[in-house]
Amino acid sequence: MNKKIFTLRLFLLLAALATAAISAAAARIDSLSYVSPLLPRPMAVKVVVPDNLSGPAPVVYMLNGYDGDCNQWLGNTPELPSYSDRYGMIFVLPSGMDAWYVDSPVQKNMKMKSFILDELIPAIDEHYPTDPDRRAITGLSMGGHGALTLAMDHPELFKAAGSTSGGVDLRPFAKRWNLEKVMGSPEANPEFWEGVSAASRVKGLKERAPELKIIFDCGIDDFFAPVNEQLHKAMLEEGVPHDYISRPGRHAHSYWRNAIKYHLVFFDSVFKAQGASK
Repeated sequence: MNKKIFTLRLFLLLAALATAAISAAAARIDSLSYVSPLLPRPMAVKVVVPDNLSGPAPVVYMLNGYDGDCNQWLGNTPELPSYSDRYGMIFVLPSGMDAWYVDSPVQKNMKMKSFILDELIPAIDEHYPTDPDRRAITGLSMGGHGALTLAMDHPELFKAAGSTSGGVDLRPFAKRWNLEKVMGSPEANPEFWEGVSAASRVKGLKERAPELKIIFDCGIDDFFAPVNEQLHKAMLEEGVPHDYISRPGRHAHSYWRNAIKYHLVFFDSVFKAQGASK
């Protein structure tokens, strides 16, 4: 890692830690900024740290949706700090920059996937008391796509993964949400488009990631409902263990605010089972 970049990151991190604690009796929220050659501009990150940590804590990465940033989850789910305290979990909320959590084949300075895996996770582990053996990732909409694909590609990094209202198959939506700006057109980049989504990773997943625990859900009135239902059926056919929930709801924050409660219960159960097996 570039020494200048790392020094700047460390300075920003320590400054945030010194000023961002909201209460001595509740989880604190740190505001960070990272500069990286993998990104076109500084990355804003929020970190929710539970009060009274007694040792290394489980960590959950929470990815935002399209047209959102690190404030999206916190702004629409104000209970997150209390959930952090309840479960003793550190929450890391990066800003997705509408990059769909991929390394863009057409924007050479937009390598969001590499930034999260190679720079953000190591930096968080170095400066926060995380337990790398208890790491999960989830996200809403665009973030659901990112969470599942990152975990499916790197089960050595994540014990569990979730998606709520996720774009788990992007191929039917190529003309929407600036996808072609990030990924190029399906005609120009057919191999990339065929392999970019969670749906393309199901075959062989049981063998590649036998320990990865998966939960995903989608509202029945959501435009992503059909592709989530198809992902569920594909996992059943491949024998991939997972929890899938279909409930009334649209593509809306009121739905995600409710859904995250189930994801955190699921992750807590995974982490506790893992601890019991040691």
